[in-house]
Amino acid sequence: MKLVSVQTAKITAMMMEGKRVMTAIRKMPLAGSVAVAPLGLVGDEQANPVVHGGLSKAIYAYPSEHYAFWRKARLDAGLGLIDDTLPFGSMGENLTLQGLLESDVWVGDVLEFTNCTLRVSEPREPCFKFNAAMGFNTAAKAMAQSGFCGFYLAVDKVGTIEAGEVFALIAGPRQVSISQSFARRMRGHPS
Repeated sequence: MKLVSVQTAKITAMMMEGKRVMTAIRKMPLAGSVAVAPLGLVGDEQANPVVHGGLSKAIYAYPSEHYAFWRKARLDAGLGLIDDTLPFGSMGENLTLQGLLESDVWVGDVLEFTNCTLRVSEPREPCFKFNAAMGFNTAAKAMAQSGFCGFYLAVDKVGTIEAGEVFALIAGPRQVSISQSFARRMRGHPS
């Protein structure tokens, strides 16, 4: 398993359905070592800390393997001619991971990096800002149907993190997987 890319963003305004909305969903890749603090990556912001951020949702991780799905979804929505690229960070994730899907991750599992330790806390739920960030109005529905949600991480041990490093997955209690938790939430039954 490998950390492919690390991203952060500052809060900026984005037009959504004719309204100006504050968001930090458009994460940009960083080079070099990035500090990891109790509330997430240093330099990263969240516009709505009630929904994103805090101790249990300090960092958002997303599998790189799902990017092919989203590129096709954007092409199917007619956006391919405008922009056929979809850089890492486009899902709003801080960490783009390779080799670790939602079906492989359980609440309480630990991702052990060289200089920090992160604990899986819950799946990400799509919000209205995701549609705008992706450029088509059924993106949140596509996330709900595909289960390609990614997951939030709490910081167990602060330190640093860097794109390109490998990490280990340490099994937690294995009571509910991210896929199971996400499916329950999408059916309206909190896990």
